[in-house]
Amino acid sequence: MTVMDKPRLTRDHVLSLLTGMIRIRKFEDKCAELYQQEKIRGFLHLYDGEEAIAAGVIPVLGPDDKIVATYREHGQALARGVPMTEVMAEMYGKAEGSSGGRGGSMHIFDAATNFYGGNAIVGGGLPLAAGIALADRLRGDNHVTACFFGDGAAAEGEFHETMNLAALWNLPVLFVCENNGYAMGTAIERYDSDTDIHDKAKAYGIESRQVDGMDVVAVEVAARSAIRHIRESGKPVFLECKTYRFRPHSMFDAQLYRSKEEIESWRKRGPIHRFQDWLLENALLHAEDITRIEEMVDAEIALAVDFAENGTWEPVEDLAKHTMAEPRPDPLPVAPSGKTEEVTYREAVKQGIRDALKRDKRVFLMGEDVGAYGGCYAVSKGLLEEFGEDRIRDTPLSESGFTGAGIGAAANGLRPIVEVMTVNFSLLALDQILNTAATVRHMSGGQFGVPVVIRMATGAGKQLAAQHSHSLEGWFAHIPGLKVLAPATLEDARGMLWTALEDPDPVLIFENVMLYNRTGPLDVNAGPVDISKAAIRRQGNDVTLITYGGSLHKVLEAADELAADGIEAELIDLRVLRPLDDATIMASVGRTRRAVVVDEGWKSGSLSAEIAARIHEQVFWHMDAPVGRVCSAEVPIPYPSHLEQAAIPQVAQIVAAAKATLGR
Repeated sequence: MTVMDKPRLTRDHVLSLLTGMIRIRKFEDKCAELYQQEKIRGFLHLYDGEEAIAAGVIPVLGPDDKIVATYREHGQALARGVPMTEVMAEMYGKAEGSSGGRGGSMHIFDAATNFYGGNAIVGGGLPLAAGIALADRLRGDNHVTACFFGDGAAAEGEFHETMNLAALWNLPVLFVCENNGYAMGTAIERYDSDTDIHDKAKAYGIESRQVDGMDVVAVEVAARSAIRHIRESGKPVFLECKTYRFRPHSMFDAQLYRSKEEIESWRKRGPIHRFQDWLLENALLHAEDITRIEEMVDAEIALAVDFAENGTWEPVEDLAKHTMAEPRPDPLPVAPSGKTEEVTYREAVKQGIRDALKRDKRVFLMGEDVGAYGGCYAVSKGLLEEFGEDRIRDTPLSESGFTGAGIGAAANGLRPIVEVMTVNFSLLALDQILNTAATVRHMSGGQFGVPVVIRMATGAGKQLAAQHSHSLEGWFAHIPGLKVLAPATLEDARGMLWTALEDPDPVLIFENVMLYNRTGPLDVNAGPVDISKAAIRRQGNDVTLITYGGSLHKVLEAADELAADGIEAELIDLRVLRPLDDATIMASVGRTRRAVVVDEGWKSGSLSAEIAARIHEQVFWHMDAPVGRVCSAEVPIPYPSHLEQAAIPQVAQIVAAAKATLGR
């Protein structure tokens, strides 16, 4: 700490610190009252007792610095300058709220103040903050991202994954652990083998400090020193603030895990009480100053309540608003050159990545072994030498951490391509994909988007056994807020990535492992392709065969066999698994009057079940037979080749299913 880190305790400055804390405390007292009146619903986590942290840290940040908070974020939002009227309206769920009423108490967002929202997932905001800081570092911006979280988050894997990334990549993050001694209702001594949380960060080589979180001046001094260190070094700093919450974990909490005596003992050294008494004793303030502050804050709260009470409810007709961005026009096709080259599917994907890196400086690729190794399936081989380590980023084996970082970088203006080595590993990142990437636009009322592209290998056929071979893309196609693609042709393998990177929403691309070695001619001038429509790969009038990804070529072979028997099948390559192109499907099935869906996922709860249900809902009266389905057997994918092949759809099964719809 240097002289410049010490605050000048002038009258104006101490008035500002005390006002900041009283403002938070009184706002939350009113929220508790409104909760009892059922004006505020759901979970309500109050900041009572922790005010010195927000009041001491946030005013030290600059306007271009960013903030990621947790579900107890009202104090941080108010300290950051989010208007109290809008915060209160958000608590009510009104359209005038800071997040348009879509986020509620746990999800206050405000793009105008670079407030990236509260996060209801314990530890979930940590990778996001790392990614936001990564974007600033790659742009050369000398900004700081402040990430607030509770002590319970230090037990989560995302905490450790993020500490490692922040130290490894020198990310300008101020990690602020608000250690209030309890993770919900469990005391830290009961859930953690090492109760000095800042030591955990120190183990990763991060500058780490502990401060009395009940002393606003001490917090401010520590924050000034930490932020100066980050700006000068570009490296992260960890600040553990020892504090205490006087109220329950949430308003549902009966607090049976701690005594009233414990709470009262902490209240006696509460941050407002402590600072206020010190100011009075040293004649820096007078009693009438405190009265004036309280009257001013009471008036502001009254206005905020009135604003919320008179706010409007968003109409039900807007229910789907902010799930995705407004539809964009189809990409302009690139004129074919007339010259083709024989390439593999793998090379087509690589060409798409290389094109994107050359075309847009915001694009970078990151994932496990994408750099020096060249990618598990050799897709990115050679790109590290061509584009350097900043843009081809090898990551630790931490799917949640680096996927979350990619999401954060996207929210802060970059265009990351995140590679998850295999679809089975994606489940380790499901929290970040489902709870952050797919929801941020909605929860923020459209203020923040997440234009990230996440690629992963999927499917069976290479004898990789049960933990590397499943087809789980149907699971992700279940999630609103995502676009899910399954390119099966060379043109789509190269061109879908182009279009996906221009999309304002998160896009998942599933590349079937059995396609990487397939070869074919590809126009050297191949460009972007549409990512909203299915494609008819073969026309016919007798039965519609519907598939995607690695099964496309099996279904084409089946169609040839059917044609030899006088059955002309129409083949739809879905290409886009979410949103499904109902129009193309129904037009075909309505004409052929029969359908078979081929899906490498398991039949129960599958994408094939969804398509069959939609067909029966929309064109049932045109059908001459029930929808047939050919799916993977309901077993983990086996290792022996003959069992693996028996477990996934094959040509003979597809032919038999198509003939069954014709009564043959």
